[in-house]
This record gives sequence, C-alpha cells and structure tokens, in this order.
Amino acid sequence: MKTAATSRTQAIEAAVASLDSAFFKALCEPSRIAVLKRVMLLGRADVSEISAGLPQERSVVSRHLQILLEADIVRAAKSGRQVFYEVNGSAIITRLESILDHIKKIAPHCCPS
Repeated sequence: MKTAATSRTQAIEAAVASLDSAFFKALCEPSRIAVLKRVMLLGRADVSEISAGLPQERSVVSRHLQILLEADIVRAAKSGRQVFYEVNGSAIITRLESILDHIKKIAPHCCPS
C-alpha cells in the first residue's frame, strides 16, 4: 500500500527527472536564444543564412546549433553538402507539456497557494 509520503516522493522524483538539464542548458545562453530566434524567423535554413543575421562567427553559430540539436530543440536535415535547421516544435511542446504535467502533480504538495 502506498503512503501519501511515498506518492509525494515519487511525484517529486518524476518532476525532477522531467527537468532535462540539456534542454534548459540549451535555453539559458542568450546567444543561443538569439540563434533560436533566428531559426524561428527564417524557418528552414542553413548555418550561413542563420549566421548572416547574427554578430557571432559562423563556427560559434554552428556550435550553438549543435547544442540546440542535442537538446531536441531544433532538427537538422542534410541535403547534399548543406545541413538545414528548423525548430522542432513538436518535441518542444511535448517536453514542456511533460514538465507542466509533473509540476501540476507536485504543486499541491510542495507549493500550496
């Protein structure tokens, strides 16, 4: 039989696990947010197009795109020698909905209003 404390602990552990550090690490750097905004504005674009509107060197933009890709915030598709990036909207929505669901479950236990 589950006790209230066990249920609470399991809910909190699930919420903590949903806070994927790669996802938040990717979003905590202002320069990376600028890269993400540029990808959002352009839609599907290669690193040359993305970096054209940013103050960083192309190699720096490429590193930021790699981190966003590893965090599943953008996706990449290779076409010949070019790699095109676009926002991975469905993955972002799924991740944020999961976090929100976990927070809703633990809110009554850890942060009553």
